[in-house]
Amino acid sequence: MHDTLLLSFVIGLRIISNPLGNVFQKHLTIQGLHPLWVNFLTYFLLASICLVGLFFLDSIDLREGFWIYSLLGGIFGAMGNGLLVKALHKGNLSILGPINSYKSIVGLIFGIFLLGEIPNLWGILGIGVIIYGSYLVLDTTEERFTPTLLRNKDIQFRIGAMLLTAIEAVFVKKVILASSPTLAFISWCFFGAFFSFLLVLIFRVNPMREFSKVKFDSFSKFILLIGCIGIMQLSTNYIFENMNVGYALSLFQLSIIFSVLLGYRIFQEKDIRKKIIGSAIMIAGSVMIILSN
Repeated sequence: MHDTLLLSFVIGLRIISNPLGNVFQKHLTIQGLHPLWVNFLTYFLLASICLVGLFFLDSIDLREGFWIYSLLGGIFGAMGNGLLVKALHKGNLSILGPINSYKSIVGLIFGIFLLGEIPNLWGILGIGVIIYGSYLVLDTTEERFTPTLLRNKDIQFRIGAMLLTAIEAVFVKKVILASSPTLAFISWCFFGAFFSFLLVLIFRVNPMREFSKVKFDSFSKFILLIGCIGIMQLSTNYIFENMNVGYALSLFQLSIIFSVLLGYRIFQEKDIRKKIIGSAIMIAGSVMIILSN
């Protein structure tokens, strides 16, 4: 009973922290900071905190695959989160949040091949319901629910981020199985910082110019951002330790309602009613995937 209550509480933290982190990411990019720079600083500040935490960490026996899965998780995570911040820069939170429901589908597919987690009929039905719900949400865009929608750069970035972070989730689960949720979080921060910095160099983002753009109120937003992202990833790791990746990713989709409401309240985004209905249907699809457990 105690374990169930704790798991439910942690799931609640994960559901709330994710869309709140998206809000701060969007605010920082609106202020003129480059999305890849915001992504790097988030990882870097979390990794700096982890340096202190290493002194208090008990020695842990690392099992086979820890380093390779940490490396792969860092690559996919840095690229995926970089694309996410890029999508949030100009895209609507109330549109981009619900798109993330497809992540549970991607997680199921890669979970089949890499973790041996096989969905049943409920899981397949859930996939169909998620697709229908996304039709209602995406039909509120200028391009409507048509192939033309895929020409929208924000949608492209968000789909790319969803695919990459869904694959990352599988590797994070592998790292947890080879170590512990805490050590998996530390490796996630360090490898994410390293590869997100490589992205900064590859795309020639000027660090000095980005530092000059940081305003006084940006510091508080960065603190709140790393708090949200830290809570999100720590809670994710705990949930992955206790649940299949596909089912966990499905539960995480409960956060899309918060994304829609935050987009409406903070950024004055439109067509809120249809987006909420579509998001609720997508959540129902996620619940069906959970029932396939």
